Amino acid sequence: MMVALSIHTSLTRSISNSSEVFCKRSRILEYFWRVQIRKVGFCACKIGYSISSFKTNLSGYTTSGIFRIVQPCTKKFVMSYSKKQPLAPSPLPSEDESLIEDRKIEEVLREPFEQEEGILPAQDDEYDGVIVDPNNLPYDVNDFISSLKVSLSKWRKQGKKGVWIKVPITHAKLVPAAIEEGFWYHHAEPTYMMLTYWIPQTPCTLPPNASHQVGVGGFVLNDQNQVLVVQEKYGPFRGTGVWKIPTGVIHQGEDIFTGAIREIKEETGVDTQFIELVGFRHSHHATFEKSDLFFLCILRPISFEIVVQELEIDKAQWMPLEDFVSQSYYENSSLKKMLEICIASSKKIYSGFSAVQTKSTTSNLPTVSYYNIADNS
Repeated sequence: MMVALSIHTSLTRSISNSSEVFCKRSRILEYFWRVQIRKVGFCACKIGYSISSFKTNLSGYTTSGIFRIVQPCTKKFVMSYSKKQPLAPSPLPSEDESLIEDRKIEEVLREPFEQEEGILPAQDDEYDGVIVDPNNLPYDVNDFISSLKVSLSKWRKQGKKGVWIKVPITHAKLVPAAIEEGFWYHHAEPTYMMLTYWIPQTPCTLPPNASHQVGVGGFVLNDQNQVLVVQEKYGPFRGTGVWKIPTGVIHQGEDIFTGAIREIKEETGVDTQFIELVGFRHSHHATFEKSDLFFLCILRPISFEIVVQELEIDKAQWMPLEDFVSQSYYENSSLKKMLEICIASSKKIYSGFSAVQTKSTTSNLPTVSYYNIADNS
């Protein structure tokens, strides 16, 4: 029996709050959605790792009250740790390298832009829309307004639908002028603002901005039945005395399992090996009113010395599992189910998802799929 969950972290697609249906993609928009994880990180600013994991109504966060068990196994003994083949994490590129990579992808996706006197240089997308060339926008506001009006008139006659203008920060003065002509904000990055416009007198079908931030937590248990835990300097758990597992927000272009490894290393200095993804939680009205996906991972320690990250972490330790689960905070919390699943996994009576390196059949970009395979023999 196989249950599959494919997580495409190279391209983040918006999810409808009502139907949870993935939005349609165009070739050039794959680039736009590829940077959404960075946007989420920009919005969240990693304001306390617990923002994406252990949140309570006390912090103004409304949870769904549901932690999704991805695939419990009916057999008492299933795939042992030794049979799982963990993936080796790829080094995460630096911010500068990521920006360079994004520009390279944009160049690959970009075809020659249409050049016509008095018209903003643009190319058609695959959904009868128009993408304006951000590298050839006029600097002068009046020239921009004049060209924009003529362009919109032409595109309207051609039956075009959506218009995308990526305004670099060097041309920021053009944004108010575009807004006056009916454009609206779609999303922002540190170096540009994305504006959109819908030409026909019909409901707009342009894909919305990314609706979710993605968090990850790592449950690490050593051979002495001690769990790796931290107390945070900031966030809703500051000063509460509650010990929690390392958590955080994954970066743009980062896989879930590598994000868990990184967060544990950053907060505690402990090196780990990913074993399995045991479950995930879907919540709403999180940071900046975004929805939240939190993935819980099991990892094996391959080093044991703790080096506390002084910037965000107050304390870290290897804590006896019994003491960790007996904390009063978890007694009446929905997080208690998470801990029970982690303990069941450590006892080999629950099997989660393994990470498998794959490649997208639509974009030819690398992805990681997470599978649960139960041994029915």
